[in-house]
Amino acid sequence: MPIYEYACSGCGARFEKLVRAFGEAVSCPVCSRADVEKQLSVFAVASSSSSAPAVRCGEGACAAADGNGSPCGAGGCMLG
Repeated sequence: MPIYEYACSGCGARFEKLVRAFGEAVSCPVCSRADVEKQLSVFAVASSSSSAPAVRCGEGACAAADGNGSPCGAGGCMLG
């Protein structure tokens, strides 16, 4: 049972809906219109794999983040 994201064409509300069956009717929870559009979802995956090399501040490709070899700080690459 996937959760889909929708946008209402009528009022512009964005919402999520747990879809229990293929073809299930979906309506906006704000204005009750059935004129909704399924959105592409962005998701994150966490991995506990140890196969990826750890990159520390000031090393590797991230070292060029601020031009000084230190990406640590606001907006810097914080891998590892």
